Amino acid sequence: MALLRKFFFRKPPDGLLEICDRVYVFDSCFTTEGWHKKNYKEYIGGIVNQLRHHLSDPLLLVFNFREGETQSEIANILAEYDMTIMDYPRQFESCPVLTIEVIHHFLKSSESWLSLGQHNALLMHCERGGWPVLAFMLAALLIYRKQYSGEQKTLDMVYRQAPHELFHLLSPLNPMPSQLRYLQYVARRNLASEWPPLDGALTLDCVILRFIPNFDGQGGCRPIFRVYGQDPFLVANKNPKVLYSTPKRSKTVRAYKQEESELAKIDIKRHIQGDVVVECVSLNDDMEREEMMFRVMFNTAFIRSNILILNRGEIDMMWNAKDQFPKDFSAEVYQLADLFTL
Repeated sequence: MALLRKFFFRKPPDGLLEICDRVYVFDSCFTTEGWHKKNYKEYIGGIVNQLRHHLSDPLLLVFNFREGETQSEIANILAEYDMTIMDYPRQFESCPVLTIEVIHHFLKSSESWLSLGQHNALLMHCERGGWPVLAFMLAALLIYRKQYSGEQKTLDMVYRQAPHELFHLLSPLNPMPSQLRYLQYVARRNLASEWPPLDGALTLDCVILRFIPNFDGQGGCRPIFRVYGQDPFLVANKNPKVLYSTPKRSKTVRAYKQEESELAKIDIKRHIQGDVVVECVSLNDDMEREEMMFRVMFNTAFIRSNILILNRGEIDMMWNAKDQFPKDFSAEVYQLADLFTL
């Protein structure tokens, strides 16, 4: 509680939560309910006016996490107050974690703005459904500015600011394992001369599942994989795309049983670079219906010894799926360093 008092030492204006000194979050981020346009404008305007009085005419920078390319409603409202607004995406390939490049931009922009003077403050806003990524970015900011230590503790503290059920409602998979991995990347900046490090291209050779999960009700599964990320060969285009998807009718797709084998090896052999999402689903007997098994997001620049070994606590899975994975389960992502220079 003493640590929380350190960060919440002044009562902020109604409608705002103060995460740390001069960093505020709109409490509308903690609900899934929509707003009537007129009421929303009054809500935002009232908060801004209160905050300006509270901080004696501050300079405010707003970060907004949203979907789509059209101008957001909050941008239209705050334009009347001559405030700077920076938009960020709400997810990366359905995962509420952003790329290292975007995280780096957010952290440097935040630090630069707050360092300009005590009258500068940050306002954080997310559109409906954006709380998981906003919570992650707030945790990254606290770690980056050394105002909190410990990735798990920091992320838990931020998530506790909203109702517990909101997290489950907005994210069908538990994203915390991937979020914690990226918070560890942020924490490493103090140990490296260059951050973020250069992300060389690799070949994702294969994935090995040790100790078969039970997704068919009979102690087995039929795993297929999809890989999303930047195409290393399209240097000018950093938009993510599907880099690999196991054909459902491929001869390589097979059912694995716990009683028959302890591991499943799935070849992928695709070039990857930078931020990557690997998704594993289990096909039903009809070879059409799918059940999500797990997802993992990582950045190739932080891979050591060209292998990423993840236990069942380090993969994003459905909230109620833990018991479908054996206690000793692991997913091993094998990668080979490429010899060409992009």
